[in-house]
Amino acid sequence: MVRLIKRYESRKLYDTEESRYVSLDEIAEWVREGQEIRVVDNANAEDVTAQTLAQIILGEGRDGRSKISTEVMHDLVRFGEKALSTGVEQVQQGMDRVVRASIDKLGPVRQAREEMKRLRSRLEELETSLVELERHGLSSTPAKSKRVRSTTTAKKKTAKKASAARKPKARSA
Repeated sequence: MVRLIKRYESRKLYDTEESRYVSLDEIAEWVREGQEIRVVDNANAEDVTAQTLAQIILGEGRDGRSKISTEVMHDLVRFGEKALSTGVEQVQQGMDRVVRASIDKLGPVRQAREEMKRLRSRLEELETSLVELERHGLSSTPAKSKRVRSTTTAKKKTAKKASAARKPKARSA
């Protein structure tokens, strides 16, 4: 249910639900808690919700309590009416940028992203090499195939010897 707030000429805000005057800070808290509000001018019943919410944001910015990044604020000014009409999308994009920028500032995350980039690059190089080898017919020539198999067999034998050398020998009593 939308909470109706009346704004009087004196700029006082009256909550019709609790039948009392309220402050912008109280309204801001209700909005943060998920309460929908509608603010109307008592003299002409004009909807002034957007102006009231902007006033809350301005007040919090002035007090240094604003949680809205300057980047999002710039977008709101740049896009004006368009930003308000597609506000959710604009705010989401702004939040995505802020989150990405914040995550990238974390050392381990940044290092992991850089490592992933290097691995992707190396994988692309290996795939290109493989395509080149296939194109030149490495696997289609019997002599070359035999050489590849004998190399693989030699590697397996070497691995077995190394494995056997690492195993502890049984001690005689």
